[in-house]
Amino acid sequence: MDEMDLVSQLKDVAPLRPEAYERARATLRGAMAEAEPARVQELAPVRGKRSSWARNRRRTLGAGIGAGLLALAAGTAVVLVAPSTHQSVAPTAASASQAPGGNIKLVSLVTDIKASDGSLPGDASLVVNTQTITGRTPYVTYSLYTDSGEYYVTDTQNALPGAIAGRDNLAEDVNAREVAAARFAATGDLDAARKQMINATPNPFGLGLSPAEQKAAWDKALAEEAKILKQKGVTTPPKRPTGKALEGLINNHLWINSVDALARGAANPEIRAGVLRLISTIPDVTVKDSTTGGQPTLTLTAGSALFQGSAEQVLTISAKTGMPVSSAVGAPGKKADSVTTFKVSRVTVADVKAGKF
Repeated sequence: MDEMDLVSQLKDVAPLRPEAYERARATLRGAMAEAEPARVQELAPVRGKRSSWARNRRRTLGAGIGAGLLALAAGTAVVLVAPSTHQSVAPTAASASQAPGGNIKLVSLVTDIKASDGSLPGDASLVVNTQTITGRTPYVTYSLYTDSGEYYVTDTQNALPGAIAGRDNLAEDVNAREVAAARFAATGDLDAARKQMINATPNPFGLGLSPAEQKAAWDKALAEEAKILKQKGVTTPPKRPTGKALEGLINNHLWINSVDALARGAANPEIRAGVLRLISTIPDVTVKDSTTGGQPTLTLTAGSALFQGSAEQVLTISAKTGMPVSSAVGAPGKKADSVTTFKVSRVTVADVKAGKF
């Protein structure tokens, strides 16, 4: 099964929540070892409220490493430091201690956001997502992210008050860690902020540890992955990534976790500034001036190097505020399979609960 077969099959299952489809595309696996044919991680969306955004934490791990490795890594204690962007060999604690210089357009926008940051109204962010997957009717959801960390999502606007009253909170610990990392990144040490955001989700990198400890962390994860592959008839053992491949995997975590945080706190200028500051350090993200709906925007393209060649994501944000406008995902160089547009506003939980929004 290739990645486009997977996309085609997704049309026959229940609609995915906003960004869940995009994360599915982001988690397509890279090639196995050189002797193995290219393949992807087969995804099986489960019907139900937690089948998408909140639970789908898998991402491209490449070099023969997939969802099984991530599950194992959840129980592996590792410590990260920010990776260098100019390495040709596996990063070490010494070479990975400095964050790369930020993209000038994003750095400038962060400065503007901070300069215009006044008192923040409301106590929650309301995000209305309209997702269009090729061949399907647009799918709209209403997501409420409270400043206290709760998360509510419904398919209709009228259902949101009931979700709050019923305490149907979908927030998970990882959500809070990503948002906290974004807040810290707004003004904190960038090296530490990168580390915090990457570490918001489990990983087996072991950067900053001794070479022996790094190898042990990877060997443990790869051994678990090999068991999963053996059950599927694949006998060639997965390989430990190094150099640019490893750098891409680390930046994949940084990109996805940062975009997650932006989706949850887009109406908060502190979170926007932190996320954009973090994204500015990813060399495989290009930033170009654009115009959307007659308004100046910036187009951020997360290149296929971040997804082991399987996909690319284009995030469009306001050039004035950094607010997300749209996100598109597809195979590299091809028309996007999924496009999501965003409408973001600040509200109060009390008003939403009362149906006044």
